[in-house]
Amino acid sequence: MSLVGFAHATSHFFHLVIPSLFPWLMADFGLNFTRAGSLAAAFFIVSGVGQALAGFIVDRYGAQATLFVGLALLALSALALASAHGYPGLVLASIIAGAGNAVFHPADFTVLNHSVSPGRLGHAFSAHGVAGNIGWAVAPLFMTGVAAAAGWRTAALCAGAVAVLALASVVLFRTSFAGPSRTKTSGAAGSPFSFLRVSAIWMCFLFFLASMLGFGALQNFAPSVLKNAYGLPLTAAASALSVFLLGGAVGVSVGGFLAARYEAHERVVAVLLVAAASLAVVLATAALPQVAVAPLMAVFGFCTGSAAPSRDLLVRKAAMERFGQRSFGKVYGFVYSGVDVGMSISPVIFGRLMDHGMSSAVLYGVAFFQVLAVLFALRVGQARVESAALAR
Repeated sequence: MSLVGFAHATSHFFHLVIPSLFPWLMADFGLNFTRAGSLAAAFFIVSGVGQALAGFIVDRYGAQATLFVGLALLALSALALASAHGYPGLVLASIIAGAGNAVFHPADFTVLNHSVSPGRLGHAFSAHGVAGNIGWAVAPLFMTGVAAAAGWRTAALCAGAVAVLALASVVLFRTSFAGPSRTKTSGAAGSPFSFLRVSAIWMCFLFFLASMLGFGALQNFAPSVLKNAYGLPLTAAASALSVFLLGGAVGVSVGGFLAARYEAHERVVAVLLVAAASLAVVLATAALPQVAVAPLMAVFGFCTGSAAPSRDLLVRKAAMERFGQRSFGKVYGFVYSGVDVGMSISPVIFGRLMDHGMSSAVLYGVAFFQVLAVLFALRVGQARVESAALAR
């Protein structure tokens, strides 16, 4: 769990390597918010397509080898970023990082589902999610701190060192999480794309798409949004984003207990995301005193994080009820590609709002997509019942 968690934290860290450097990259390369946001879009477009494909690779060749390749690509992307001398170089770095990021959900969840007993999976998914949130929380402070002290190219090289350390760890201790090495498919197993006929899996995909459309706005633009809406210094606004992500890490820890206790996972997700949407609306009013912004962001993050373990178990149920364990990689790869699709669209949509000075509209948009995610989460439960009835 420590090794898989470290790898997952590294992947989430790289989600924010380039966005954390936006103030420097925009100044050096003359970028507006839309072009800067397009770098994040490139990352997640490649990651989304790659993640759906990586699920098949995991099921065929094993999760461990796939994980090694992903970490190596993240390290390579950092080198490409540090050596970039124009916008095409930045795009190349984003593409390589997106390809590396693609492997983590299908590889990680395949290892966990095969290695952890069902009664403890809620806690295992919680620990996995906490590690990812820690990666998110550390990245803005780490990258901006190093960039301010030694320049953004040095910060990029330091990010590469993080990926190399994670790769060295999983290679050195690879026998600790070997999991399923590889699987062989046969004609009796049916079409490898049969999971696409299950409506519950499509609802899971749409849930991730909607929730990440909102989350992506915060991940990429929260410091600028809070600076414009509340007059916060950039460092304080960046710290509010880190507080949001740390609140999410705490929420994921608590969410593991909620997932273990309550079997109606779609309802747990719905209640927590409605609360998160309400907080986003409050934040969008720009009526809070500056001192209240960071605490509200922490609670906001806590609500979204608490929903994560129940969300992951919801996906597992959708996979297990029709396919057992033989298609974990494919199912998780496809469903979680919704994360990347949402994250690729989000910076383009909200970057345009930022270019027009519509900071509050960004926050209202976050609330809207959280509510939309709730509707899809509730539909997952209904779709599972319908799929089970058809299977009988």
